[in-house]
Amino acid sequence: MADCIIKPSSSLNSIDLSSPDITNSVSLLKQACMDSGFFYVTNHGISQELMDQVFGQSKHFFDLPLDEKMKLLRNEKHRGYTPVFDELLDPVKQLHGDYKEGIYLGIEVPEDDPKAQRTFFGPNLWPDSDVLPGWRQTMEKYHQQALEVVRKTARLIALALDLDANFFEQPEMLGDPIAILRLLHYGGQVSNPAKGLYGAGAHSDYGLITLLATDGVSGLQICKDKDAKPQVWEYVEPIKGAFVVNLGDMLERWSNGVFRSTLHRVLGNGEERYSVPYFVEPGHDCVVECLPTCQSEQNPPKFPPIKCETYLLQQYRDTHADLSAYNKP
Repeated sequence: MADCIIKPSSSLNSIDLSSPDITNSVSLLKQACMDSGFFYVTNHGISQELMDQVFGQSKHFFDLPLDEKMKLLRNEKHRGYTPVFDELLDPVKQLHGDYKEGIYLGIEVPEDDPKAQRTFFGPNLWPDSDVLPGWRQTMEKYHQQALEVVRKTARLIALALDLDANFFEQPEMLGDPIAILRLLHYGGQVSNPAKGLYGAGAHSDYGLITLLATDGVSGLQICKDKDAKPQVWEYVEPIKGAFVVNLGDMLERWSNGVFRSTLHRVLGNGEERYSVPYFVEPGHDCVVECLPTCQSEQNPPKFPPIKCETYLLQQYRDTHADLSAYNKP
C-alpha cells in the first residue's frame, strides 16, 4: 500500500503586503490560515539584491570543508552549525535524520548581557571574516529586515483573529521575540518515503510564524490532513520574489485550532537545494493560551496554557541529536 499520495502542487493564497485594501488582505489571509496555515507574501520590502546576497553567502558557507564548518558546531543555545543527520523530525517514518545541513543564527546578544542567561539568547557563532568576508554583515542585515516582514504579517493575523492590529507587538511576544534565522543546504540526495529517506521529515513548526525563502528548487510539501490514510501531500512551488509563510504550533494553540499549524516535509529530487527559513517565536516567558475571540461555550479551549520556553525546549530536545554524540575538539 502506498505510504502517501503526492499531488503536483497546492494552490495557496498570495498576500500583497503593500496593498491598501486591508480588508481584502485580511480575508485572504484568514482563509489561508484556516485551510492550511500556508500562504505567500509579496511586495514585502526586502530587495532581490539582498536575497541574492544571502543565498550567495549561504552557498559560500556550505562549500567550506566539513572540519571548518564543525568549528561552529551548534551549542546548547541553539546557535551554530548542524551537520547532516543532526535533526530527526519524524522518528516514526525516518530511517536516518534529515539529509540536510544548516546553521542557526539568532538575535545577537553579548555574553555579558543578563539576557544571555536565557536558553535561546546569546552570541552567535560566526565564520571567521577572513574566511567569509562580509558574511556576518549580510546575515545581520537580513535578520533585521525579515523581522519587519514578520511584524507586518502578524498585524494582518491579529486582525484576522478579531484582535487589535498590535496584539502581537506586546513586550512578551514580538516586543522581545525569539527570532532564529536558519540557512539550510540539501546536498542533492533523492528522497524515498517508502524507505524512510527524507530531505526533512514531516513536522509542524513550533513557534508563531515562519518566513521561508527558497532558491527556486522544488521540494517542500504540505499535508493538510495528517490523519488521512493514506496521507495526501502537495508541493508548495517557489514563486520568485515571494516568501512562503506558515503558521507554527503556538498560533494553532492561541487560536484554539481555528488556524492551522500544518505538517510539512522536504523531498529531495537529486538537485542541490538551498533554503532560508526564519523562525519567530514569542518571548521565553510568554504564556500561550486560548484567545478570548477563539473560544465559546460550544468551542471551549482545546489546549492547556503553556510557557513558550517550556514548549520550545521540549521540541528541540526531541528532534536534535544529543551534543555529546559529537567528539568536540
